[in-house]
Amino acid sequence: MIIQRVVLNSRPGKNGNPVADNFRMEEVSLPDNIKEGQVQVRTLYLSVDPYMRCKMNEDTGTDYLAPWQLSQVVDGGGIGIIEESKHTNLAKGDFVTSFYWPWQTKAILDGNGLEKVDPQLVDGHLSYFLGAIGMPGLTSLIGVQEKGHISAGSNQTMVVSGAAGACGSLAGQIGHLLGCSRVVGICGTHEKCLFLTSELGFDAAVNYKKGNVAEQLRESCPAGVDVYFDNVGGDISDTVITQMNQNSHIILCGQISQYNKDVPYPPPLSPAVEAIQKERNITRERFTVLNYKDKFQPGLLLLSQWFKEGKLKIKETVINGLENMGVAFQSMMTGGNIGKQIVCISEDFSL
Repeated sequence: MIIQRVVLNSRPGKNGNPVADNFRMEEVSLPDNIKEGQVQVRTLYLSVDPYMRCKMNEDTGTDYLAPWQLSQVVDGGGIGIIEESKHTNLAKGDFVTSFYWPWQTKAILDGNGLEKVDPQLVDGHLSYFLGAIGMPGLTSLIGVQEKGHISAGSNQTMVVSGAAGACGSLAGQIGHLLGCSRVVGICGTHEKCLFLTSELGFDAAVNYKKGNVAEQLRESCPAGVDVYFDNVGGDISDTVITQMNQNSHIILCGQISQYNKDVPYPPPLSPAVEAIQKERNITRERFTVLNYKDKFQPGLLLLSQWFKEGKLKIKETVINGLENMGVAFQSMMTGGNIGKQIVCISEDFSL
């Protein structure tokens, strides 16, 4: 059987910006027979996420992410339908997901590495398992729960950078749901600002590409900042930290502004900003959602419940076709998406 797949064509370099041409599509043949414990799957949806930028380097800089290899198939979050199974717990027609799904139209996978999903949790929107009811949702929820120290009724103000992205768009809503009295988002276009305030319930939004960010932030957060959900790092984060209150908390989710630079993670703060952090006793601890696997199941159920009750709004930017994986990745890295960036490979659920 001939299938299509995407391989890593070239590396952008530790200090380079990724482009679509870093990826290449090719045709290969799949074996006709599967072995015991394996399943044959048809890919439905694939995810592109900021953490993947680290996997484009020869050294990812972390022990829990393996680098992609040149001319080898790329992998990441994916969801598909089983067409054939020789695994005792998985049947033909089951929907399954994995954090290590190969970027190809069909694949033969070890059934033990797959997780069966229930379409009812997402009202049939299977791609949501790669976003709000998946790893980005869990990252946002557990990050806010574990590192935000939100106490309902205490009039806390939360700021979210990268607020229109996959995690940011959820984190702000979750902040409200867990008790923040004011939530302010930072993003890069007027359209995104409008989306945050009119659709997601953010109290205010700051466009960092227009006007003075520090002034806009002071206007939007008159009582200062108590919780900062940081997706971007760099100058924006420095500006937010200077306006944080005593004993406040930074949720270190991502540092996308630094991913194309050869710096350690998390990137060190400038001496002046670090002095403010220490002086005001602001917590800034590395957060890795994979360290909280015991909270995944209850977290997914809570996210699903909020979604079904209309309390959690979910937004996706969908690009069609395996041939557009590189385009989707480049767009996501430059802020071209609102909500989760998804690539639809197939919407054929028939067997």
